[in-house]
Amino acid sequence: MDNKILTDNREEELLERYELAGSRLREIADGEISDMGEALQLYFQRISCFLTGCLDLYEKVSVDALSKMSFEECQEENLSYYRDILPDHYENSFANPDFAVRALGEDHGKLLCFLYTELRSMRVYAFEQDKYKMTILLELFLEIYGMFAGGKVTYKQLRETIYWFLYDYAEEFCAGRVRQRLDPDLRFATDIIMDSDLSDLRYLYRYGEYISEDEIKTAEYLNTLSEKEIDDIARTFTEGFRRGFIWKGVDLSHKSTVNIQYNLGFERIIRKVILQFEEMGLRSVVFRSATSTLNKKQNIKSGYQSKSPNEQYEYDHRFDNALYLDKRMVDRKIDCMRKGFEAFREQAAGYAGPAIMEVFGREPFSPVRKETACHLSERQQNLDVEYASLSSELTNQYINQEERSFSVIAYPTPSIGERFSEIFHEIKLVNNLDNDKYERIQQSIIDVLDKAKEVHILGRDQNMTNITVALQPVEDISSQTGFENCLADVNIPVGEVFTSPQLKGTNGLLHVSEVYLEGFCYKDLKIWVEDGIVTDYSCGNFPDPEEGKALIEENILYNHATLPMGEFAIGTNTTAFVMANKYHIMDKLPILIAEKTGPHMAFGDTCYSHSESVRVYNPDGREMIAKENDYSRMRHESSMKAYFNCHTDITIPYGEIGMISAVMPDHYQVPIIVDGRFVLEGTMELNEAFDEEEPGQLSGPPTMEDQVGQWTAKDTGGQ
Repeated sequence: MDNKILTDNREEELLERYELAGSRLREIADGEISDMGEALQLYFQRISCFLTGCLDLYEKVSVDALSKMSFEECQEENLSYYRDILPDHYENSFANPDFAVRALGEDHGKLLCFLYTELRSMRVYAFEQDKYKMTILLELFLEIYGMFAGGKVTYKQLRETIYWFLYDYAEEFCAGRVRQRLDPDLRFATDIIMDSDLSDLRYLYRYGEYISEDEIKTAEYLNTLSEKEIDDIARTFTEGFRRGFIWKGVDLSHKSTVNIQYNLGFERIIRKVILQFEEMGLRSVVFRSATSTLNKKQNIKSGYQSKSPNEQYEYDHRFDNALYLDKRMVDRKIDCMRKGFEAFREQAAGYAGPAIMEVFGREPFSPVRKETACHLSERQQNLDVEYASLSSELTNQYINQEERSFSVIAYPTPSIGERFSEIFHEIKLVNNLDNDKYERIQQSIIDVLDKAKEVHILGRDQNMTNITVALQPVEDISSQTGFENCLADVNIPVGEVFTSPQLKGTNGLLHVSEVYLEGFCYKDLKIWVEDGIVTDYSCGNFPDPEEGKALIEENILYNHATLPMGEFAIGTNTTAFVMANKYHIMDKLPILIAEKTGPHMAFGDTCYSHSESVRVYNPDGREMIAKENDYSRMRHESSMKAYFNCHTDITIPYGEIGMISAVMPDHYQVPIIVDGRFVLEGTMELNEAFDEEEPGQLSGPPTMEDQVGQWTAKDTGGQ
C-alpha cells in the first residue's frame, strides 16, 4: 500500500520494470509498424506519445526543472497535457466515447476510451513522483497493445484484462485512498501550500491539475487582500468547525486531524486555515480528488480540485464502472478499504471531520447524454447502491460519526463575471451575518412550527408547487422542539430552521423552474411525493422526457428506485437572496447558500444520518427530537435499510413562493411567508433586505387582512 517504503531489492525491481516499460513505450510512440489496422495504430501511437510525455515530466519534476520555467512556459506545459480533452478538441479525442466508438467500433471503442481516461492519471503520479502507479499503468497499456499487435482481440479478452488489472491492484487504489483521507504525513499538497511563495503564481502548476483563468485570477485577487482580511475569512471557516464540536458536546482535544477540501487558487486562505487548525491541536490532511475509477463517485469530486477542463468529458465517464462492476468487485473494494482502515485505525479514531471550501460562479452545465457512454445496468445500479451502503457502514465502524464535526463555506470564482470582486466582498458579508439576530428571528418561526401538525407550501405564478409536509409531534414543548435553529457554525452562512419530516402525510408536488445541483442545471424540475416517498419526477432538460428522468435518477436519486424526504427547512437568509438577485447570480449559487434563500426539501438521508443518538439542543435549551424517520429507525436492524448515503437539497427561491403556512391541529393556518415576504410576527425584520433591493424584483407584501382572507382556510389543500 505504501510504495514509498520499499526494500532495496523491491526498489531495484521497480526501477527495472519502470525502465523496461518506458523503453518499450518509446518504440511504439516512435511509430512501430503494425498490421493491427489504421484506427488502432493511431490510437496506440497517440496514447503512447501522451504517456512518454508523462515519463519526461517525471524526470523534470525529479530535478525540479519546472521551477526554472517562466509562468508562460508553465502555462503552455499545462495546456499541452489537457488540450486533447478541451471542448475545442474533444470531438476528435479518443477520450470522447462518440469518437472512440466511431473510430474503433462499439466493442473495442468503449473499453479503449475507458483505458485512455484511466491512463490520464499518469500526469499527477508524475508530479507526485509515484513511480509504482506509473509503472503498473504502463504495464497495463503495453499488455493491451501486445494483445492487439498479436492478432484479433475479442471484447471479452479486452474487458477481462482491464477487469483483472483493477481487481489485482484494488488494494493500491482503495486502501491507498483511505490513507490519503486520514494521514497528515502525506504532505504533497500541504508542502505546496505552506512552502510556496504564493505571490509567484507558478506555484499553481506544481499540483499537476488543470489550471484555468479561474485559478489564476482567484490567486491574483486574494493577493490584493490584507493579511487581516485573509485571516478573518479563514477564521469564519475554522470557528464554524470548532463550534460544531460545542454544538455536539464533543471534546475536540481528543481529535488530531482534519481534512481540508478546496479549489486551487485559494491557497492564501487555506494556509491560514491550516495554521488556525494547528492552534486547535489539529494537523491538516490535504488530499487530491480521486484519479482512479475505483475511487470515483460519478462526476462528484471530493478533495482539492480545479475547474474542469471539460464538464462533458467528466459527464461522459461518470459511469465507467459499468465496464467492471460486479458483486466480486464490490466485495474486493470493501475488503481493500477495510485493510486501509485497519492500517490507519489510529488516524481514523483521531479524525475530526472535513472542512470544505466550495466555489461557485461557473456557467451551469447542461449535459449531452450519449448512448456511446457507459451506463449501469439495473443489476449494476443495485450493486452501486450496495457498495455505497457497505462503504459508508465500514467508514462508520472506524470513524465515530457522533464524535466528529464538519464545516462548509463557499466563495465565488472569477467565472462569475466582471463584478467578481464586489460579489466576493458581498459573500464575505453574507458569511458573517449576525448570529444573535437570526437566532431570535428563527426562534419565532420555530415557536409556531412546534405547535403545528404540518406545513403547507404553494408556489406562485409559473411555479406549480403544492405540497404538505407532515411534522413529527412535539410532546413537551417546554423542553423539546421539532426544528433546529441553524446558525453559522458548521453550515455557513446562517439562515434556516430544519426538521426531519414525518413521512406519512407528506404529499404533493415540488416544482422549481431552475436549480443548480452537483454541477448540473435542472430546468423545470418536478418531484411528486406520496407519504414522504418520491413517486415520480421529471425535468425539461431534454426533448425526450425519458432522458430527463434518467438524469434525475442518476444524479438526484443516485440510482435508488425512490428516496424519502429526509429534510424540510425554511431558509431565512433574505440578504443572500437579494444579493444574488442584485448581481443576477441566483442560478449560480451553490446549494449551501441557495438552501438558505427559501424553503427546501432534501431527498435521501436525514441531516442526522448516523448521529441520531447524539443529543442536540437549540440555543434556547430545548432538545431537538425530530432527528429520524421510518427508515433511519431501522438502523439497529440493518444499516443498508436505514441509510441511502445521499442527501440532495432542492430550494424554491422566495420569488417563486406563494405561501408557506403552519397548519395547526384544528386546520387553522398561520402564514409564515406570503408572496415571497415574511409575514409572521417576529420575522418582519427579514424583509428589510427586500426593501433595499432594486425596484421591481419582488412584489410588495400583501396586507395582513389580505393574508388572513386568503390563507386561513380550514381545508389545507385549498388556496
